Amino acid sequence: MKNTSIRNLIAIALFSSTSTAAYSRPAPNIQTPVPMQQQVGEVVSHLVGVMDTSAQAQANPKAPNVRMTTCKVSVENTKKNPKVVFLYQEQAMSQNLAKPYRQRFLKIAPSADNQSVESQSFKPPTPEALIGLCSNPEAKRVVKLNDIGAAKCSVFLKPDGENYIGETPEAGCPSDYKGAVKVTNRILLHSTGMDTLDRAFDAAGNQVWGSKGEPYQFRWVQPSASR
Repeated sequence: MKNTSIRNLIAIALFSSTSTAAYSRPAPNIQTPVPMQQQVGEVVSHLVGVMDTSAQAQANPKAPNVRMTTCKVSVENTKKNPKVVFLYQEQAMSQNLAKPYRQRFLKIAPSADNQSVESQSFKPPTPEALIGLCSNPEAKRVVKLNDIGAAKCSVFLKPDGENYIGETPEAGCPSDYKGAVKVTNRILLHSTGMDTLDRAFDAAGNQVWGSKGEPYQFRWVQPSASR
């Protein structure tokens, strides 16, 4: 009887010790899913402003010194939707900002499956008329739907901590620029700017333009006021 009582006391003590340890363990770090509207807003905040590759060009004389300017625009006759934001973006060599070599509109919105943020690019039919659009006050950055042009490519972005990582579809996007038939892109949006790995390939699979080594490293010159 005495041995039984001792065994019972030991069992109770072990149970009590185990239970206390279990309840004192820190709760697992489970991240709460970020609402899609918030994700759209964060991607927009990462993009809007002025960036350039001057630091990269200074470190590597073979790297181009490019400035990228991005701003919000309003599109006439489109229904207001907080999950959809239109941006205008132009890229130019830093020593020749008046003549951008790349101009496009971006539609930032949830993807069709609602699993990522889609950045869909459009090539405007009359880009010359848009040069310097971001220098206008936001209230005057209003364009017509016909000014947007045809959809060209999409990058699908997902949050990674405070950053966003995205890429084009696996097959890439069609292209007819400088001998290319398709382009691929991988981007990282982060607190100091954006890294982008643009690559273009011909029908034989040879790379004809774009980054051949490290990604283009755009760093903030003038972030958006909302950052």
